[in-house]
Amino acid sequence: MSDPLLHLQDISRVYGKSDAEVRALDGVDLTIREGEFVAIVGQSGSGKSTLMNLLGCLDRPTAGTYRIHGQDVSDMDADALAALRRRTFGFVFQRYNLLANVSASENVEIPAIYAGIRQSERKARARDLLGRLGLGGREKSRPGQLSGGQQQRVAVARALMNDAEVILADEPTGALDTGTSEELLELLEELHRSGRTVILITHDQHVAERADRTIELRDGKIVSDSGFVDRPQAALDQKEVKSSPSFFLQLTESIKTAFRSLRANLFRTALTLLGVVIGVAAVVAMLAVGQGSQRDVMARFEDMGANLLFVSPGGDRGARMRGDAIATLTLEDAEALGELDNVLAAVPSRSGSATLRRGSNDHRGSVEGVSEDWLLANTRNLAYGSFFTAEDVDRRVGVVVLGTTTAGELFDNVSDAVGEYVFLAGAPFEIAGILEEEGASSFGRDQDDLALIPITTGMMRVFGSSYLSSVTIAVEDTDVISDTETQANDLLLQRHGTQDFRIRNTASLLESVQETQNSFSMLLGAVASISLLVGGIGVMNIMLVSVSERTREIGVRMATGARRSDILVQFIVEAV
Repeated sequence: MSDPLLHLQDISRVYGKSDAEVRALDGVDLTIREGEFVAIVGQSGSGKSTLMNLLGCLDRPTAGTYRIHGQDVSDMDADALAALRRRTFGFVFQRYNLLANVSASENVEIPAIYAGIRQSERKARARDLLGRLGLGGREKSRPGQLSGGQQQRVAVARALMNDAEVILADEPTGALDTGTSEELLELLEELHRSGRTVILITHDQHVAERADRTIELRDGKIVSDSGFVDRPQAALDQKEVKSSPSFFLQLTESIKTAFRSLRANLFRTALTLLGVVIGVAAVVAMLAVGQGSQRDVMARFEDMGANLLFVSPGGDRGARMRGDAIATLTLEDAEALGELDNVLAAVPSRSGSATLRRGSNDHRGSVEGVSEDWLLANTRNLAYGSFFTAEDVDRRVGVVVLGTTTAGELFDNVSDAVGEYVFLAGAPFEIAGILEEEGASSFGRDQDDLALIPITTGMMRVFGSSYLSSVTIAVEDTDVISDTETQANDLLLQRHGTQDFRIRNTASLLESVQETQNSFSMLLGAVASISLLVGGIGVMNIMLVSVSERTREIGVRMATGARRSDILVQFIVEAV
């Protein structure tokens, strides 16, 4: 003898614990064979709906054994139970439980989606089922456009979509008028005659009389059972149903469902999207500002040249002071450094500020005494005129090269300034040339507000002292710049007898600036990330609300065969 279709043995379902314990089912024994039409009756709270959930594998018993075709369902995981529901059960709920934002045809198609049936095939089957149930031409109507009886017929069509062998109907006539209820009962009887097992949950004795077998529940126990009625039934010809959809089909349907849900809550979706856009835009903008400023600073440092060494006075110990300045570097040090191997030029520099005058125009700006190799070490060019020569330096000639800002303060037309004279420290200086415009530095300093004079002339007429502010060394081969730096350090240490100077190369300066800029970019990114975090929390909150609002939809999808992964992918796609 073959195993019965459904067999429950000593089934209990308990909610709560201790004093709050509620026994919805208490020691239920029940066997339902293929092809039966069973009505389960009882008053509210008798355990009818709990029993239906257990029969449809929507819930698990607290104790006891439940077998379907002889297979114990307690051994199945969630995905196996979902596959079992797809193959075996079709649910007709009391309140229809149709998805409001999709058409009648799409509601009917839901079980077929989770069975992996192709779109064209499931659309044709949904259209055929709706036509057989008297809803031809209403395939595109949404539930709100259908009457109660029509919605219930859509629910029946959905239950039949996968050719389920068991129809579970929970109070299917509870929300219908007498005429519509009669039509639905006739439909269930027709399904029964076609070979399906129909289990009807009801509290109405008149509805229960339409069934072949009546089981009464009271306080979670079976108190009466009219018994099995052996009547000839048509053989059920079930179509083969896949165990699960492919990942591609799962993802495609999740994307469609996600867009449909977002479109149904358009205003909320737009506000959520706005929050995310603002957060992402803030991060992008802040990081762009940080990266842009870093590239600008690095570009300006690189314009100085990667072949430079900078020698400045002062060190760890032994620095000699003159007034408020360090006086350790001399012209002789610069000349000695210029004789080292791999050195193109060693440019001495002494800087200060002074007032330049031409007629009634005065301008106080930066004045720097340098050698004739200043252009070589600073990668600057002349716009007009020429630079002073080594002979001018040796003879302490009163010549000056002006930046465009300084020249513009003293002359109406900068190009006419070459050959003119300005007074500097009370002495006349002839303008030999005008530098090309450079613009402001990364630190805000105007690099065109300067006047260059021979270092020897400056020491004698302007600065009144013979020590240097710095020496800039231009090397020939940057591959051995570290060796040149070591040689320069040894030479000055030998000349001074103490470490009263510092030497830095462009690479170390670039590294220091880059570290500073990286910290700045991280700070900006952290600030902007707060905006992104706020947007992300907004998305999480909306998705939590969405899940809470759609628990009924999730239940319907689970009842029609959706796996947990199907539901998870659907909501993740919506979040994305």
